Amino acid sequence: MSNEAEQTVEESLFEAPPMAEQERMVEAILFATAEPITVRELQGRMPHGCDAAEALVHLSKRYEGRGVRVVKVGDAWAMRTAPDLGFLMQKETVETRKLSRAAIETLAIIAYHQPVTRAEIEEIRGVSVSRGTIDQLLEMEWIRFGRRKMTPGRPVTFVVTQDFLDHFGLENARDLPGLKELRAAGLLENRPPPGSIAALGADDEDEEEIDGDQSELFED
Repeated sequence: MSNEAEQTVEESLFEAPPMAEQERMVEAILFATAEPITVRELQGRMPHGCDAAEALVHLSKRYEGRGVRVVKVGDAWAMRTAPDLGFLMQKETVETRKLSRAAIETLAIIAYHQPVTRAEIEEIRGVSVSRGTIDQLLEMEWIRFGRRKMTPGRPVTFVVTQDFLDHFGLENARDLPGLKELRAAGLLENRPPPGSIAALGADDEDEEEIDGDQSELFED
């Protein structure tokens, strides 16, 4: 075989597949992956020369208006049911996992003020936060430890997780609903505005639990 022929064969081995084929690859990976996956992880699974980021752009456009969408969750991507069709996926079972009022308030404060320390959470709520409340949110993997603050004692901070964003169909924390939407969901019904939660005068241990039937935002 001549040098020219060998070079042609070698170049063909490293030539990237057509973009349509790259889209199919990304589609297959997203479909088979339960958790959101980053562009870097997609790139690592695809053949040499592929452009996962560009393939995602094309794939997202192709799924616009369909029953399933390609959505960005934090810094990762996933295939999810279109929001307006979510009612088709609702379970006809009673939600057994419950969040106390303290847990809901703590989660909301972390989401809107992250990164935030436990002391800052207590200052905003006006009451102490029990270890059990934080542990529950950590176990649910809706919050995680953030960087320590460069203040005396270097306290740890808390931030919401990608699982939290994925559960609520958010790309990032900036997409969180405003007060009007929270009231519409029942989370702030007849409640004081942020900063005046202390008016509740309740401790974590004495607060009434709120189950999935009362707060649809926390349904699976």
